[in-house]
Parts: sequence; C-alpha cells; structure tokens
Amino acid sequence: MSTRAVFTPPPGARAYPLRTARGEFAVVDSAVPPGVAKKGTALLLPGFTGSKEDFTLLHEPLTARGYRVVAVDGRGQFESDGPETDESAYARGELARDVLAQAAALDTPVHLLGHSLGGQIARTAVLLDHSPFLSFTLVSSGPAQISDSQQQRVKLLRDALGVMTMTEVWDAILAMGPPEEVGGPAKGIGDVEQLRRRWLGNKPAQLLATGLQLCTEPDRVGELAAVPLPFHVLSGSQDDTWPVPLLDDMAVRLGARRTVIPGAEHSPNADQPLPMAHALADFWDSVGR
Repeated sequence: MSTRAVFTPPPGARAYPLRTARGEFAVVDSAVPPGVAKKGTALLLPGFTGSKEDFTLLHEPLTARGYRVVAVDGRGQFESDGPETDESAYARGELARDVLAQAAALDTPVHLLGHSLGGQIARTAVLLDHSPFLSFTLVSSGPAQISDSQQQRVKLLRDALGVMTMTEVWDAILAMGPPEEVGGPAKGIGDVEQLRRRWLGNKPAQLLATGLQLCTEPDRVGELAAVPLPFHVLSGSQDDTWPVPLLDDMAVRLGARRTVIPGAEHSPNADQPLPMAHALADFWDSVGR
C-alpha cells in the first residue's frame, strides 16, 4: 500500500488501510461531524480505472446529512495491493467477496453504492449475501455489458497492456487525447500528475480482468430484483457507457428509485456532486436505519 500522499483527503476525512478477513484495503473514511445526528454508514466502490478519490466531493455534503462515508480502493486498484499478473485473483466472485469482507470490517449495516464497474461488483456481492446491506445504489452502472463503443476502448487498453508497461500505456493515452476518451481513467479528481500516479498504482492484471468482465457481463437484473433490498438507480442525463434508456428500464425491472442528475454524464459524482449527494441522502433517509 502506498505511503505517498498522492491526493489530499476531504476535510475531516481519514485515509488508512482497512483491515479485513481478506486483507487490507485503502479507504478514505469521513465521520459525521459533531452536532449532526448520525444516520448510517455508506460504503462506496469506484469504477474501472478509478479509485476512492472519485468520491471526494461527496464526503462533506453526505456527512453533513448524517452519513459516515467510506470510499474504498478495490483489490489491485490504486493504493490497495493485489497480484501484478494473476488475473484469477480478480475474478468477479473474488472481488465481490472482498466487498463482503469490507462491509464486515466496518461492523455495521451499510448503504452500498457502486459506480460503473463498482456497481456490477457490488451487485455480485449482494447476490452472494445481502444481509450486510441496508440498501443498494447503482451509479451509472448498467444491467449487462458496456456499449459497443466502450468495448472498443477497453479492447484498445487490453491490447496495449499486452505489449507495453503501465508507464508506456499512460504516455500513449496522453498522446492520443483526454484520458477518459481513449480508454484511460475516467474524468475525476486531481491534476494530470495525480492521475498518472493513480494509474501507475493499478495492477495490470486487475485492469485486464475487470476490462474483460465489463465486455462480457451477463444480465442479472432478474436475480437482483428478487433480493429484499431497497434499490436506487442514479445516473447523469447522458451516458456513453450504458445508454440512459437502458438504465431507466433497469430501474423499472428492479422496482428501484430512479434519479437522473441534469448536467452530468458517466461520473455524476464529479460532474454534479451536490445534487448527487442530496439524492443519495434523500434515498437513504427514506430507507431508515
């Protein structure tokens, strides 16, 4: 786990390794401030090529509403360790069991949130065991595989990782255009050097395995709908990874609350964090303790 301060945690937050039965995972943990009634805890999972820092702008508004926020790097993401070359360590079931271990380590029922890839990993965790969770929010995370255009970007990245180092891939990404448009990290928090250091923290095997999963994920919405949890489907008003009408339909199939954030795209947590935070807290309030 990295000891370098690549990103500054939000005010009042603590960055530390969360110890679990399946190893340590880097987290940014924001407590509810003094004088605010504590309502619950939220566990936030980032997307493909992302990290816990993608949720930086959500911490303060959510803790102000009474929710402790714990954002986590998954196995092989940024500051959480994992094998460099063993893709089997990143099988979907393995990553889902990591999520269950993270929830257990927090020692309280949690509101689970997954962004994009994180939503599909979280879905598998919920299908394995929903008992640690009070609710489940899918953020810009669709019912099955990603769109054809995004599959082409993932293929480009997978091909590059087969013949280039992580540093060489990053340099190639920058040479081709904005990273989020050519298969690199999604738009997020931080300058180019911070994003580069985050990129280099990722394990190649994790990117290869999860990229393939995004391109082959089956539709498991019917299975998820049978789970007795409150569901929330949240997205921006535009999304190239899973078209918004597809997310609308998924919400109907789940009987979920549906929130569309105007002016946001695939990462509403970065594009419109305050409206997103209010929508999340309103949903969690409706669920209760």
